[in-house]
Amino acid sequence: MDNLKTPVLIAPSLMAANMLHLLDEVQAVEAAGADWLHLDIMDGHFVPNLTFGPDIIHQLRPVCSLPFDVHLMVESVELCIGLYHKAGADHITIHAEATADLRHYLGVIKKLGCKAGVSINPGTSVDAIMSVLDLVDLVLVMSVNPGFYGQSFIPSSLNKVVTLAEARKERNLNFHIVVDGGVNSVNAPSLISAGADVLVAGNSVFKQPDYSLAIQKLKQG
Repeated sequence: MDNLKTPVLIAPSLMAANMLHLLDEVQAVEAAGADWLHLDIMDGHFVPNLTFGPDIIHQLRPVCSLPFDVHLMVESVELCIGLYHKAGADHITIHAEATADLRHYLGVIKKLGCKAGVSINPGTSVDAIMSVLDLVDLVLVMSVNPGFYGQSFIPSSLNKVVTLAEARKERNLNFHIVVDGGVNSVNAPSLISAGADVLVAGNSVFKQPDYSLAIQKLKQG
């Protein structure tokens, strides 16, 4: 993917939204120009927090036309993939750290008709996923330790983006490079220049007074 030709996509993370007004928040970011809706699924085991279940996604699906970008931060990958596909996920991303059979489960996601993604935590090397880059539609680089929104961006994440962009070009592949965690209008330009083409944004959208302006600032880099 060439960022000179392909504008960066913005995926607001619903984890940072006002949960008392979830429907309003979803419709507001869609109207503001969001490209995807990012949904962090946390099980309290793989990460020390709990978020959405499939029922919430199922209920949101009819009222939002954005692609649902479901990020599974769970131990039981084998149990969750089918549930979230059925609930309405368009993309399903699983963690390299969550399964020893990564290639198999990425194949399962693709067979269901979803876009397949793989994610790595800050402490995991890009080398851990090099063997599956031919299978994936997106690679999600965690730029904070997963589990809670509002953390500061880990600068070394930028090196992972560069490495992935080089591998994508060398192998003539076409996966998205997604960055999730501490993304804002200050670090967005460096991430885009490094090769990221999807930015997951929590506080940098949902905690701003004007969602449309916040999304445009991120897109402009």
